[in-house]
Amino acid sequence: MEPTESCYLKFDQVSFSWPNGVKVIDHCSFSIVKPGLWMLVGENGSGKSTLFRLINGAIRPESGKIFCSLRPSMVYQNPDHQLLMPTCKSELMLSVPKTIPDRSLLNVVQSALEKVDLGEMLDRPIHTLSGGQKQRLALAGAIVSNSNLLLLDEPTALLDPQSQNSVLKVLKKLTSSPNDPITAIWITHRLEELYFCDGAAILQNGGIGRWNSGSKVFQELKSLALR
Repeated sequence: MEPTESCYLKFDQVSFSWPNGVKVIDHCSFSIVKPGLWMLVGENGSGKSTLFRLINGAIRPESGKIFCSLRPSMVYQNPDHQLLMPTCKSELMLSVPKTIPDRSLLNVVQSALEKVDLGEMLDRPIHTLSGGQKQRLALAGAIVSNSNLLLLDEPTALLDPQSQNSVLKVLKKLTSSPNDPITAIWITHRLEELYFCDGAAILQNGGIGRWNSGSKVFQELKSLALR
């Protein structure tokens, strides 16, 4: 489909059903037209993870069209399922594009660590990192791979409040940077996180509602008792 002006991501009447016939996404239409931290909320089984798989191309819609001009990368709930190497440096080296010259590798890795507030941890063993530091390292892995659309599936669900805030702070910095800001779509069940986003929407009945402020969606969810 032809993108609309300045549109980064657009779903046009997208539907998807699993082989057992259960329709998860049903004539879903929405768009993201600028960088920012965009949050989605919805009940378990509402299709949030399926939506991410459609965005990153892991599955294809049965009908409708998807336009995405960005390079997506997934960040999962548990960073231990995503981090494979013994040190921060070796982990990020895995994700550096092969087009980067060898002489620039270390600078690229160091720059990514600094963007997620881990600039002093180049040679730090990953097993010594806190949960929040591991999740920020996973963010650095996406950044160093040249991704500019982060798909975050409840990235703070396993974190304590301090680590939760550290991840939110880094995401806000990355999405509001004056130079090459990224776009992030964040699935959350922690409603207090909605106050950090640039826009939020509810996923229910297979579709995404209108983007609103995080505070407005928070109040709407309270009235619906949707958790």
